[in-house]
Amino acid sequence: MRIFLALLMILAFSFTGTAQQKWNLATIVDYAMTNNINVKLSEVQAKVAAINYRQSRASQYPSASFSTGLALNSGSNQDPTNFNRITQTYFSSSMQLQSSADIFNFYSKRNGIAAYNWELQAAQAAVDKTKNDIALTAANAYLQVLLSRAQENITVVQIKQTQARLTDTRKKVDAGALPELNATQLEAQLALDSVNYLTAKGNTNQAILVLKSYMNIDAAAPFELDEPPIDRIPVEPIADLQPDYVYSLAIKNQPLQRYDEFKLKAAEKNMAAAKGAMYPTLGAYGNLGSGYNSQSTTVTGYNATPYTDTIGHLYGAPVNYPVTATKYSLSPVSHKTTYFNQLSDNFRQSIGINISVPIFNGRSLRSNYERSKLNISTLQLQKQQDDQTLKQNIYQAYNAALVAYQKFTADKKSVDINELNFNYAQKRFDVGILGTYDLITTQNNLLSAKLQYALDQFDYVFKMKVLEFYKGQGLKL
Repeated sequence: MRIFLALLMILAFSFTGTAQQKWNLATIVDYAMTNNINVKLSEVQAKVAAINYRQSRASQYPSASFSTGLALNSGSNQDPTNFNRITQTYFSSSMQLQSSADIFNFYSKRNGIAAYNWELQAAQAAVDKTKNDIALTAANAYLQVLLSRAQENITVVQIKQTQARLTDTRKKVDAGALPELNATQLEAQLALDSVNYLTAKGNTNQAILVLKSYMNIDAAAPFELDEPPIDRIPVEPIADLQPDYVYSLAIKNQPLQRYDEFKLKAAEKNMAAAKGAMYPTLGAYGNLGSGYNSQSTTVTGYNATPYTDTIGHLYGAPVNYPVTATKYSLSPVSHKTTYFNQLSDNFRQSIGINISVPIFNGRSLRSNYERSKLNISTLQLQKQQDDQTLKQNIYQAYNAALVAYQKFTADKKSVDINELNFNYAQKRFDVGILGTYDLITTQNNLLSAKLQYALDQFDYVFKMKVLEFYKGQGLKL
């Protein structure tokens, strides 16, 4: 009973710990890079590339195969043991072990192996690129959730302020100090604030669902985020993220650039392999074989049968006398040869070399070589384009971060000014020299300023994180 209760307590604590788990940026990114479907697909392709590489390495060793069979033969056919034409019904069996190996092929196979090796490294770089992409996407989705939560919290504060103002105004209206219109306008504002809250709440839920999809988590699974204050998220000084400096680092550490480099090296080796395939190849082969015939016999001796034969005559008068001699007729004594004896007696071997010279093959080898050269040109242009795109993205990210910083700074001033205006408006409203509509307008202006400030602040942080990511620091909040 005590053991049972202890197990229940352990399970209870386990479920409690699971339910209380909070996801932060590091755990989100790690989980997404491990479980995202696109990442898993790229890992499968990398495994295929590894199989191709191992197979290419094994192809440089001699090949060997063994074959055997059993057959019922009837009519005119060839004896599998002595290869004579026979006409009888019999069971036959044969077995053969053969091997072949390339001796020299102008390094075509060696270059092919090297190409598969570079393809494997390119596939691994593609996995890293997919992980990088999903890391940035998941980080952006995480910040979108934090932004939606911040906007949601702002609308909650707005509702509380409007509700408190409405309660105070309702008391004054009931006392006859203010007209009913004041309370009605505040009630309309409260309804609008509630709509804004529900919209922000819906945006939060939607952002969480998007984040779950990137992490490959069930949409119905419980999900709780660790929400660090945006003001406490560390951001490098923008002076340390100058685009030229960031690009000089990114060109060395970004997986897409490594992928392009590896693909180009693989194409160069494939071109060398295609060129080698146009030249003669030298190979060697060997063969061991034997056979069995169920009707095969072996002579084990002879039976001698005596008979009298006349070998001449003695001529005399008046009678001729025949001369006779005893002879023996020999008939072979045979038995069916056993299976293993036949395998030993019929054992045959062969060994040799062969030379294969491509003379005319519909220009297929030459076309493969020319296509491989064009493929190198294509990959060189692709690498150049990707490098240009990387540089352009970094400069755009830097410019976007600079603009976001300026907007964020301007928004902070806008919030301060609107808060000051709202405080003045509240005081004027309290003494009855400002109408409810004007107060509501001032309050909405403050709400809009706060929402825009939150949006631009998160936008600035994310763009700075993108620059840090290009620099090779990873993602951290």
